[in-house]
Amino acid sequence: MAVKILIFNLFLILICFSAVSSGKTIFGKAKVIDGDTIYIYKNKIRLHAIDAPETNQTCNKNNKVWNCGIESTKFLKKLIGKNKIECITNGKDQYNRFIGICYKNNLDLNSEMVLNGWAIAYRYYSMDYVEEEEVAKQQKKGIWGGEFEEPYLFRKKNK
Repeated sequence: MAVKILIFNLFLILICFSAVSSGKTIFGKAKVIDGDTIYIYKNKIRLHAIDAPETNQTCNKNNKVWNCGIESTKFLKKLIGKNKIECITNGKDQYNRFIGICYKNNLDLNSEMVLNGWAIAYRYYSMDYVEEEEVAKQQKKGIWGGEFEEPYLFRKKNK
């Protein structure tokens, strides 16, 4: 009998852990912070597997400096519009932000940011969106139309 109780308790623990690791779905009106971070109500969400230029980051195109960080943020705002979005989270990061893939209707916003050249595939965490990055790079969309420093390198240098 004790073995059955132990097995049952282990089973319950496994169920609890799988529920925690699968995250939760957050739905509502988004406030865009930058090209890869939003708030829905009090939930701060970092878009999974993408890395967008920082708000104060500049890029270079035809020897002209332009604020690619602000343009990335504007693109995400325009992409979302006044729509409510749904984010399917898969846990939290070291800064206690949810990590998630966000959708407007069935449109993957993470994918759209990379496909349109306003974020790069964040290979350090995932190989998702690498194909979208290749398309943006070939078509010279967004930041791929000129020269830029990868956002994580920019953050590292400007801490």
